[in-house]
Parts: sequence; C-alpha cells; structure tokens
Amino acid sequence: MSEILIVDDEANTRRMLRSLLESEGYRVREAATGEAALAAVQESEPDVVLLDLALPGIDGLETLRRLAGQAPGLPVVMMSGRATLGDAVRATRLGAFHFIEKPLTPEAVLLTVRGALEIQRARDLSRALRDELGPGYELVGASTALEQVRALIRRVAPTDARVLITGESGTGKELAAVALHHLSARRDGPFARVNSAAIPRDLVESEMFGHEKGAFTGATSRHRGRIELAHRGSLFLDEVADLGAEAQAKLLRAIETGVIERVGGTDAIHVDVRVIAATNRDLRAEVTHGRFRDDLLFRLEVMPIHIPPLRERSDDVPLLVHHALARLRSRYGLQTPEFAPDAIERLQTCPWPGNVRELFNIVERLVILHSGATVCADDVARVLPDAGRLPAPEPPDHRPLARRLADYERALIADALRATRGNVAEAARRLDTDRANLYRRMRRLGIRGEPTAAGPSTDAD
Repeated sequence: MSEILIVDDEANTRRMLRSLLESEGYRVREAATGEAALAAVQESEPDVVLLDLALPGIDGLETLRRLAGQAPGLPVVMMSGRATLGDAVRATRLGAFHFIEKPLTPEAVLLTVRGALEIQRARDLSRALRDELGPGYELVGASTALEQVRALIRRVAPTDARVLITGESGTGKELAAVALHHLSARRDGPFARVNSAAIPRDLVESEMFGHEKGAFTGATSRHRGRIELAHRGSLFLDEVADLGAEAQAKLLRAIETGVIERVGGTDAIHVDVRVIAATNRDLRAEVTHGRFRDDLLFRLEVMPIHIPPLRERSDDVPLLVHHALARLRSRYGLQTPEFAPDAIERLQTCPWPGNVRELFNIVERLVILHSGATVCADDVARVLPDAGRLPAPEPPDHRPLARRLADYERALIADALRATRGNVAEAARRLDTDRANLYRRMRRLGIRGEPTAAGPSTDAD
C-alpha cells in the first residue's frame, strides 16, 4: 500500500486530502510545517509528498530543496493558491514532480498522485536492475570480446547518444542497457522498459505513449506511458523489431521532436528521454523486407553495440559460473558446491544456444540436484540438454585429397540429377554450368548413361 505525506499548515486542507486519499486505499501521514515534514521523511520515507508552498518557518521551496538532498528521487507535488510563474520554475528546478493550484479538486489530486507513484515505480525498477547487475554495473566476464563491449559502454554512457544493442537472446542486452543508464548523467532518473514482444500489439502504443480516459474499451482512467515515465531518464525498448508500423511512426516522431501524445489525447507532452533499443534480429534485413522503417533504424543506431554469444567467449564461463553461485547463495541462501576444473572445462565446451541465461539455469539445476561437495564433469553431462551435448567424434578421413574432392563432386551432381528426375539440362542449370561440361564431369566421375528417377548410376554401383 502506497504512503502519502501531506504537508500543509491548514488543518482543513489536510483533513480533506486525508479523507480523499484514504478512500482510494492510500496510507496517509500529516505534517503542519517543513521541519515536521523533514523529520517524518527521516523516520520513514513515503512514496509521494504533497507539499504546500506557503508554510510557517521554512517555506515550501526550502523544504523541497532539503528533501531533494535527504531523499533523492522522492516525488514531491507542490500545492499553492497564490504561486507565481517564478515559483513554479524554481520548484521545477529543485526537482518538484508537479505543481497544482488551490483550490484543489479531487480529480487533479488523484491524477497527480497516480502519476507520481508510476514515476516512483519506474525508479524502483531502475534500482532493482542496478542491484541485480552488481557493483560497477558491468557485464560479467574477462574475455577480450566482453572487455571491448565494456569499454564501448563506458565511452558511450556519458553522452546522450541513442544506442542500438544487438545480440542473441540471453547474452545480456538488458544488463548492457542498465549499465549505459547508470554510468550516465541520468542515473538518478527513471529507467523505464518496454518489451515489445511481450505486450499484445494492440496495447503497445498505450504502454509506450499512455492513453486518456475513454480512449478505448477498458480505458477507465488516464494512463501515463513508459516514455512519459522515463522523463529525464532512459527508455529501454527491448525487442524493438516487434513494434508495429503505427508504433514505429509515433516513436520516430517522439525521437525527432521530443513530443508525444497519449492515445485518445490531443495535448502535446514534452519529454526528455534517452532511447536505448535492443533486438536479436537483423534490423537491416527487416528493413529490406519492409517490416521496419529505415528512417527509424538510422535514428536508433547512432551507436551500435553488439553483445557476442557465449560460444564465442568461452573464457568467460568460469567467472559466470562463480557469479551464478554467488547469486544463488545471496538470493536463496543455498549451500553451493565447488565446481571441479573438469566440470568447468565441460561447461566451456557447450555451444550454449541460450547463452548466459541457459548457463545460469544449468548451474542452478546442478546446485539443487547435487548432494556432494564437488560437481564434476560427469555431473554436468547428466543435466545438459541434448543441445548442450557434444556430438560423437567422427572417425578421421585418411583418403587422399583428390579422392575426397571427387567424391564430393560426385555427390553434388548425383543430388542435382536426383532432384531433377534425371534431366541433365535442368541439373546443369542448378549447378550453374552448361550441359556439355556436366556430361564431361559425369563421364570422368563414372556416372554412366542417362540417369533415371531412382537416381544416377555410377561405376561403383
């Protein structure tokens, strides 16, 4: 349950706001002065503060300034019946979320409080992702390939350049996005995430841009979109290739102008957002097939960052295993076994089609199932899915090179003739040669006579 702190020297105003907010299910605390508000926040930080501009003792602006130092990121809504434009500007510069005028209306108060709570939830998500990433906000690994990625992130993060992160699923694209945010000047702002693939296509625009009450069936109240929630922070567009044509057009406009409109609305909303996009697809191929706008790609791909798959950086596997074990101990209090060198080597030989995510799953499975003190290579082999098992080694081919090349050429021609049901002219076309040359090669390779639908005959038949 969210908690609201009301700071106003008028008892009637506090009483009215308490009644309104408690009827909506919020917990409410009150303070009559700025000093009392600072003490209340020191004791227990609320989710939102409603702060009057005119207070006895230290006024609202000074209280706001001190709150910004005491509780960075705490949404503060200023209230006043006689504020000037200069007051509003100063409050905004001091970090006020919004400014509402007295006399207060229930609708204005509730809409503003809901918007402030949505901003706070975005900031909470940002902190959670930062904590998950760990100290330094860096991807785990010591390989040359990953160090190059980290160096690029450190170089790009302090700028406001838009970034397109590419890589297979499970490689850590979201961790790279979080690192870009937390190594930037926007680190104290929200980090809002949109997973285009996880949201029904007809709801993507509402999630991204928000909607007004009555915009569509089920829109019972105004909803702030993720772009609006990311104001003065970063917007992470995961699986951006899944955006529909209309959402792509609106996103392009938002990037170009810094202005959005909620679905069903006409008001222009100015936003200051850094866009970080990610995809596991080839966006240039998507453009070629008409599924993605080329002008949007050009604007998203100011700085491309590619996260290599785990199979190309197997040197990172030992560190990733130890990182996964540390997470399991920290999160679940699990006792984790040691991984013997041969177990680590076995994990390094796997192709890992699911990348780091799949490796973490396997390590967790081993920790849960293993009852001994040490995990060995045989233990690893027993839990690997078929995709992770090594193929049986093929026996060495000791045939002379000329024989191996002739056999390969014979197989190609035989396949072409079989596919064309013995039509030599068609087989020659498929092999990108002329019919006379194909006949010569057939005679040299011992493919005799006119082939039949059952396949060509050879001297070896």
